Amino acid sequence: MISQATYFSFDSYNIGEDRRTLSFLYSVGFNTGIVSRFVDKIILPEAIPQTVPPRLLEAILQPLHLILGVSYWKLYCPKEMKVNSCKLNAEQAAFWNTVYTRGLGEFFYRNELDFRGLISFPVSQKVDPNPIHFSPQNRSLVGIAGGKDSLVTVELLKKSKKEITGLVIEANHEYPLVRELFPKMDIAGLFVRHEIDGKVKELNETGLVYNGHIPISAVYAFVGVLTAVVCDYSFFIVSNEKSANFGNAMYHGLEVNHQWSKSEEFEMFFRTYVNDFITPDVTYFSLLRPLTELKIVELFSKYHQYFPHFSSCNKNFTVFKKRSTGQWCGKCAKCAFMFLMLSTFLSKEEVTGIFGQNLFAEVALIPLYQQLLGIKDIKPFDCVGTFEEVAVAFYFVHEKGEFKDEPVVKMFERLVLPGMKDISKLKNHIFQVGDMHTIPEEFKTILNV
Repeated sequence: MISQATYFSFDSYNIGEDRRTLSFLYSVGFNTGIVSRFVDKIILPEAIPQTVPPRLLEAILQPLHLILGVSYWKLYCPKEMKVNSCKLNAEQAAFWNTVYTRGLGEFFYRNELDFRGLISFPVSQKVDPNPIHFSPQNRSLVGIAGGKDSLVTVELLKKSKKEITGLVIEANHEYPLVRELFPKMDIAGLFVRHEIDGKVKELNETGLVYNGHIPISAVYAFVGVLTAVVCDYSFFIVSNEKSANFGNAMYHGLEVNHQWSKSEEFEMFFRTYVNDFITPDVTYFSLLRPLTELKIVELFSKYHQYFPHFSSCNKNFTVFKKRSTGQWCGKCAKCAFMFLMLSTFLSKEEVTGIFGQNLFAEVALIPLYQQLLGIKDIKPFDCVGTFEEVAVAFYFVHEKGEFKDEPVVKMFERLVLPGMKDISKLKNHIFQVGDMHTIPEEFKTILNV
């Protein structure tokens, strides 16, 4: 049984004496009078320069306090929220109500929680925040996560002679897999440590709290803007594709999207918030927004130097423990999806060499591939492409014939292939570069691919 909490409080935050360690404090109150306290920390790659305007620093630390709190609020989901570290106007409160509701959609769905009327950030009438201007250098931070997407972004930016630095946000421990990519990318890197309070792990193991997915890309977005402000960058570039816009299921009238904080809706929502309440001088955007997963994999398939080193399997990035062995678990939706995507452009030998196994031969993965195709249950809660992309990828694999005897491919040929119509039109739709309205003008020509 989940313990009942009466309120959640965003207490305070402070900058350590080293001007690198930022501490964010939270508390949860119970009707027994007991109060549980949590501390979340961000450790920056370098000390905050004295030249950073104090008002600008406050303007980014305040919302960072609110987004980091999602990991602690969700433990008990109390209705009353107290924000003691800052005041919010109606527009800001509406933003946070949406980020918590949409960003925790999967969490509510899996825990069978009725979120309607649950989240209500307090509004103060006595606040009129103004964005703060500064003059950062015209250079870009690029979020690096170890997968194909950020590697494609890096290579496209390098080809266009853009000045870039990789940004890695590591939760509680180093990510060797990501760090090992930097010599291959041949770019400099900044590493931010995010230390989540160890009490979260302890509570999760008791079964007396709620557990589940948070909008982690929203957390990264705010940390990225903070790092851009502190380290003097004009852009924070991420690698979220067009496919992230599509959800998994409907729940109490809400479209549940595992990737909501990677979606175009969030991107534009977040950019408006930064522009209006933090600074108009740092721009957050995804370079790959106009591209589908399949188009991105087509580009990635040319970068053979990364094949032995990259991974998109989320088992590598668990918060409280380091990866064990291997870069691919071979069992999750992300592994199944990536094996398929890569098989459309690489040979059977190359793909099985990357994964160390042939996933199309695994009968146990057939139900997962049926979910990816949209013919069973719902779309998996993972960062995977649309049903159309998966069907087109399978069609390419079918045409190539290298896996024709494997049970997964036979399943596609039996259940999906006969119903596919106008395949040429579908292919063109999947591979075309979409609308570029979210991309700053000086970066648009990069996507002439």
